[in-house]
Amino acid sequence: MRLIDFFDRGAALFPDRPCLVGAGISLSFRETQRRTHRIASRLIALGLQPQAGAAVMSPNDADAFSCILGILRAGGAWMPLNARNAVEDNVAILGDNECRWLFYHSSFAAAAEEMRAKVPTLLGLVCVDRPNDPDPDLAGWLEGASDDPVYVPAGPHDLASIWPSGGTTGRSKGVMLTHLNFATMIANFITSMPTDEPPVHLIAAPMTHAAGCISFPLLAQGATQVLIPSADALLIMESIQRHRVTTLFLPPTVIYMMLGHPRVREFDYSSLKYFVYAAAPMSAQKLKEALEVFGPAMAQTFGQAEAPMLCTFLSPKEHLVIGDPKLEKRLMSCGRSTVFAQVEIMDDEGRILPPNEKGEIVVRGALVMKGYYKNPKATEEASRFGWHHTGDIGFKDEDGYFYIVDRKRDMIISGGFNLYPSEIEQVIWSHPAVQDCAVIGVPDEKWGEAVKAVVQMKADGKATVEELAAFCRERLGGMKTPKSFEIWDQLPRSPVGKVLKRTIRDRFWVGRERNV
Repeated sequence: MRLIDFFDRGAALFPDRPCLVGAGISLSFRETQRRTHRIASRLIALGLQPQAGAAVMSPNDADAFSCILGILRAGGAWMPLNARNAVEDNVAILGDNECRWLFYHSSFAAAAEEMRAKVPTLLGLVCVDRPNDPDPDLAGWLEGASDDPVYVPAGPHDLASIWPSGGTTGRSKGVMLTHLNFATMIANFITSMPTDEPPVHLIAAPMTHAAGCISFPLLAQGATQVLIPSADALLIMESIQRHRVTTLFLPPTVIYMMLGHPRVREFDYSSLKYFVYAAAPMSAQKLKEALEVFGPAMAQTFGQAEAPMLCTFLSPKEHLVIGDPKLEKRLMSCGRSTVFAQVEIMDDEGRILPPNEKGEIVVRGALVMKGYYKNPKATEEASRFGWHHTGDIGFKDEDGYFYIVDRKRDMIISGGFNLYPSEIEQVIWSHPAVQDCAVIGVPDEKWGEAVKAVVQMKADGKATVEELAAFCRERLGGMKTPKSFEIWDQLPRSPVGKVLKRTIRDRFWVGRERNV
């Protein structure tokens, strides 16, 4: 099946059900489907070839989301552009991956103008919400477009999307995802998170990230997509109650903000069936609090752009282990491998490791990308020994639950010992005054690298660095306790909310020939 076929399934089953709901707009599946045919008709008439890239740059917006569907309908490869990226990063993504069309929201008009000037492959630009000379708005651009159904055939290995890799460790690469990759992701999602009625999905995190990715298995089930412009904690909590949201994805940092909000316990969350968290490890202590506040709906996935969203899954039921010392450790797990993904732990020589030995998490199967766009060297490097290498260090226990220890490149070597920041971060996160933290290695004449913690406190949180050090020493011992602490007002974050450890770390390694 083509990716757009999953949307069409939802439209066939529930044509009059609300499909896209946003500020001042509500489109049924029938209305949305008609619009996608018109967008596709225009793109094809204006020269978009099958599998050629077309991008959407917008905050979460119903009209912009319909453009994504229209690109897929035309046989194009959707290129998600995170509007919160730096302009130069998005220019690089469009240029490196030879984008042909750009749909953008007027709030990013200046960025679009820079892209027009610097991306020579662009054939045209459309401003989604209003005319922006010389670009038409979407409504004007669609005037006279045919309502006739558009069908562009595609094989399972044809491109459906060119997805930017994370980019937190260097220049983003174009991840080539096929219709088969998405079909596998959708199969994993539906088998992992079944439902007996059409869901209501709140898109609060950027629709260009996981929130957009998981919309497709939900659309296939007739889900209403409620789009809000930003991941504002209060707006999210109000929207869950107002729209009776059943399904929601957020990175842990936004969940922390919700838990820290003074009104978090005022709202009704009883409609939630799957409150999915992913993209970064979550504090076990804050996860327990989330279970108390939001109810038995928390669910974790592990994946990445190269193997989208569901390599492993920890179900809501598997979160209900509080009070059982033997099972409570599973709150630190990202779950077991999903039905349509093979996941293992591998050493540097390509050997699959037995339970409880640490190594790199590797994945294979139809979920894994076709490769990096026009980057065979990077593709080969990521595909050693016939498996996709995630760059994450972890282990698998005797029951098949996977635990992420750290990013491979984040490991700190101090005095010859390998120290994993995530273990230390879990302890610091558990301090009642702490909202978030990052543990990094900094240069040290004696140890080579010394462990340093950079901490962001809650709005009403108070603790000295001495108190934080004592808190860690009691729980970690001397070797793993950070040698130094700093308290910052805000930690730098990527456009999807991940703490940018590289940015923090670079501040302490300036002027050195080696960063280890």
